[in-house]
Amino acid sequence: MRQLSKFIYFKLLGWKMIGEFPSHLDKFVIIVVPHTSWWDFVLGLLVRKVLNEEINYIGKKSLFDSPFGWFFRWTGGAPIDRNKNNDTVSATVKIFNERKKFRLALSPEGTRKKVEKWKTGFYFIAKHANVPIVMVAFDYGKKEVRFSEPQIVSNDQEADMEKYNTFFKGVEGKVMR
Repeated sequence: MRQLSKFIYFKLLGWKMIGEFPSHLDKFVIIVVPHTSWWDFVLGLLVRKVLNEEINYIGKKSLFDSPFGWFFRWTGGAPIDRNKNNDTVSATVKIFNERKKFRLALSPEGTRKKVEKWKTGFYFIAKHANVPIVMVAFDYGKKEVRFSEPQIVSNDQEADMEKYNTFFKGVEGKVMR
């Protein structure tokens, strides 16, 4: 499967990878930007197979109860109760604490629609779980997936967010907004 994935990613689609995936780390938060299409999930699964790395995501608990729950677990999903009464940050930190290896990929935009400001849950998950953040750009314009070095969350949220935004400057999503 890995060889087929590499053929599709590099030869058929003509994409490239810039930077290194931090394989030496067992736990970190991956923020993927921009999230403009459901194709981002498919591209993420393809990249995961090319890298041959375990990469996780969280999804609403009901997805894992459905007839397709096996698929979400097989693709690295972890169920989480996201109703209004639950603290998603704390629930996700708990998953980090319970597992030996957990590399959480998510979109700080929280939706596929244009947003003026990212949600900050990813930041607080990394801070409370004491794990770094890795930025990953899905740039459809340049046909590249770009990885940052792991970033330790500081005590200056504003400066950290500025650094993250700078990394993604000029990146084009599948659907232009």
